[in-house]
Amino acid sequence: MTALRIGTRRSVLALWQSDHVRDQLQLVYPDLIIELVHITTTGDRVLDKPLPEIGGKGVFTQELEAALRTGEIDLAVHSLKDLPTEMPSEFALAAVLQRGNPFDALVSRAGYTLITLPQGATVGTSSLRRRAQLLAYRPDLKTETLRGNVDTRLRKAYDPDGPYDAIVLAVAGLERLNRHDAISEVLHTDVMLPAPGQGAITIQCRASDEQTRSLVVKLNDYASQAAVTAERAFLQRLDAGCRLPVSAWATLSGETLRLIGRVSGLDGTCAITVRGEAPTAEAAKLGVRLADEASAQGAAELLAALRGDYPV
Repeated sequence: MTALRIGTRRSVLALWQSDHVRDQLQLVYPDLIIELVHITTTGDRVLDKPLPEIGGKGVFTQELEAALRTGEIDLAVHSLKDLPTEMPSEFALAAVLQRGNPFDALVSRAGYTLITLPQGATVGTSSLRRRAQLLAYRPDLKTETLRGNVDTRLRKAYDPDGPYDAIVLAVAGLERLNRHDAISEVLHTDVMLPAPGQGAITIQCRASDEQTRSLVVKLNDYASQAAVTAERAFLQRLDAGCRLPVSAWATLSGETLRLIGRVSGLDGTCAITVRGEAPTAEAAKLGVRLADEASAQGAAELLAALRGDYPV
């Protein structure tokens, strides 16, 4: 192999993640030549619409997978929460890196927390999951669309003439860009469960490329992989894609995996939460079982009502 080519989006956070993967690979293989290949995705190009309106599966990943397919790149670095749960058999997830903070944060120029936000305050987010859980806790709040990379969103949050009293961002992204100072409050899981796979970075390659897979697997973190496997199995079983208001969070204690899953109504008036545990080796089965429990409690009907407006 003359050089290992890593496909990455151009955003500052995506470049941080790709640089991190490159650095980790260089620690294991000091002589390996690694190149970054910048690729623009649909989600990067279309910034004037909420994510649920511009498409379901793969708005941040399709172009990277196309480059993998043609051999333009050898591996692609993804935020796992953006990667569809159904993947063509020609691709494989070669590694899940040690997970960052999976939770969400409130950012407010006035330092508001979720409790201290004024009555009827406006919170910026394009995530249906975040919107639904915010309204469940504070039905008086208003939500407005918020798009752009982390720096753009922070600039909008701090604009004194802007529409937002606060915005919601992933803690992991803020920490990776050294913007922990922007966090007014980390939202507790009683209020807001994260998206399946949130905070995790994954490496995708061609399933037939054994050489690349053997290199990358050295970066795999077992505990992180088990947790996100359960979370994504919950999401996949519900056929909810990356956009519908489905949350999941798994933790590992020894060889026991504990999973909490939630399906929310958009207006916050209805939420179905399920919990369970299983041996780590049965991570996917745990996710499927809890999804079936949620469906039996009405989650399937909740999601079916949303699919027409928000394709998965």
